[in-house]
Amino acid sequence: MDDKFIIEETTINGLKILVPERFSDDRGHLSVLYNKNVISKVLGLEFVQDKWTKSAKGVLRGIHFQTKHPQGKLVSVLIGKVLDVIVDLRRNSATFGKYFSIELNESEAKMLYIPEGLGHAFLTLEDNTIFFYKTTDYFYPEFDSGILWNDKDLNIDWQLDKYGIINPILSKRDMILPKLKDLY
Repeated sequence: MDDKFIIEETTINGLKILVPERFSDDRGHLSVLYNKNVISKVLGLEFVQDKWTKSAKGVLRGIHFQTKHPQGKLVSVLIGKVLDVIVDLRRNSATFGKYFSIELNESEAKMLYIPEGLGHAFLTLEDNTIFFYKTTDYFYPEFDSGILWNDKDLNIDWQLDKYGIINPILSKRDMILPKLKDLY
């Protein structure tokens, strides 16, 4: 099998949508989510750590990033559905402070490559959603940081009404993160 991915550019420089080739028959589907040779060639990097989360509907995780040891991420949804949100935190970028959002779900198997310097968040849209990510550097809790999910200056449309979510479920830490203007 020759592993292939369709690569789509987004409105934020370096942020890419990857769609793996899917093989289907009466038993179900098969997609290769990661092939070191293909991904290294396409993205020009390697991943060092895999992580996953399982969340109830309405859980909002983020907007997170590391101040030192920034991480590139390759993210996908194995079970369920999320609204994935990326914020450009690169001060020299033409899209600094802008966001991009996309629905990721198990049925389409789309992945998102998030380069270093971008903040990342996701809102789970179904119970028992399993979100998977590969990172280009390790997690360092002492450098973990974030931005308040509802920072008015970012004006992120979380589409809560569309998904029937009244109040997102956040960690205590995520409820008190600073606004973007307070970081820079």
